[in-house]
Amino acid sequence: MIDVLSLCAFHAAYAHAIDSDALERWPSFFTERCHYRITNADNDREGLPAGIVYADSRAMLEDRIAALREANIYERHRYRHLVGMPLVETAGDQVAVTRTPFMVARIMHTGETSLFATGEYRDRFVREAGRLLLAERVAVCDSTVTDTLLVLPL
Repeated sequence: MIDVLSLCAFHAAYAHAIDSDALERWPSFFTERCHYRITNADNDREGLPAGIVYADSRAMLEDRIAALREANIYERHRYRHLVGMPLVETAGDQVAVTRTPFMVARIMHTGETSLFATGEYRDRFVREAGRLLLAERVAVCDSTVTDTLLVLPL
């Protein structure tokens, strides 16, 4: 059975990879054929499928990180994730569906820190080869205002 402790450990490792700038590790938290999307609560409520960020494979996530490192021009910054306890909607030996609140602070190269995003991860986890992975992650942000610096993954 996929349990809350395993889910919390997963979230901690996921956030650490992003917050410590180990972004090349980030796609490894997903299955090969995954779904990753960032949207806002209004669009989610309306059932609008497009997102601010949309990917439907691990390869697309890898491309996103490669572009971030090689091609994108943006003001240097980093994130600090605070992730709440997952609400387990369903769980079995191989699949779990959860909702988990998050807050992300953005720290600019100048040291200025601001609350960047709050919301909820809506996830479908699967166990593959004994490892917990995301088959689907939809980050539903509370605010409809999205900063143009949404470069790093949530």
